[in-house]
Amino acid sequence: MLTIEERVNGLKTSSDRLEAVKTIGLFLAELEKGTIRAATRDADGIWTAEAWVKEGILAAFRFGVLAEFASGALSFIDKDTIPPRRFKPHDGVRIVPGGSSIRRGTYIAKGVVMMPPAFVNVGAYVDEETMIDSHALVGSCAQIGKRVHLSAAAQIGGVLEPIGNVPVVIEDDVIVGGNCGIYEGTIVRGRAVIGAGVVLTGSTPVYDLVRGQVYRRTETHSLEIPYGAVVVPGSRPMKGEFAQQHGLHVATPMIVKYRDEKTDSATALEEALR
Repeated sequence: MLTIEERVNGLKTSSDRLEAVKTIGLFLAELEKGTIRAATRDADGIWTAEAWVKEGILAAFRFGVLAEFASGALSFIDKDTIPPRRFKPHDGVRIVPGGSSIRRGTYIAKGVVMMPPAFVNVGAYVDEETMIDSHALVGSCAQIGKRVHLSAAAQIGGVLEPIGNVPVVIEDDVIVGGNCGIYEGTIVRGRAVIGAGVVLTGSTPVYDLVRGQVYRRTETHSLEIPYGAVVVPGSRPMKGEFAQQHGLHVATPMIVKYRDEKTDSATALEEALR
């Protein structure tokens, strides 16, 4: 019997929609169980994209046809291969009423809480006890760890192509503040705190005021925020006569400390809300 990976790889040359839809259904079910993931972490903490998983998601788009999905008085039009997920109380997931949506092909672990409105896209992995607050986005293939708090309007970017690119990764016990944007394969290591309004992209340099270092993405490595780092918005002066004449600065995330007991008390989640 062919493995799910072999079946997905066979979709590259297939033109049989009926058979492809069956394979895609099995594939999405494995993503929902968490038995396969769009990116994996090895024993040394290195994250690697699983290209064949991304190929499977792209195939779901390619073989899908537009269909209507009804939800009360509302209707939505999307590819029939990737409908919204539905949950039952025994799944242990809390989705508060108010317009949130989770696509098929996502892993949502027990204890996850989702406040309205919010959206989790196909291929994403959201681990136990994570809070997804109002107006938050978890993009395609993003990897979210245990006990993460994605605050209101936090945007976790997704990536499907290029298929070899690592998606955004938020490791365990991270706090992501309101109105943050984390994009382009940035990796946030465990217990970091990303202050409200911080934006991290592939071209963003991050200045570590504690260790006297600058972190950047390279051709071979993603931008990484170190374990326990506390990142806040900052600025640095722009170069050039015109910029100096007008006192212009560019936004720059800065690490101002590393997480301690005082930080933990300031960012503690209210367990009563769960």
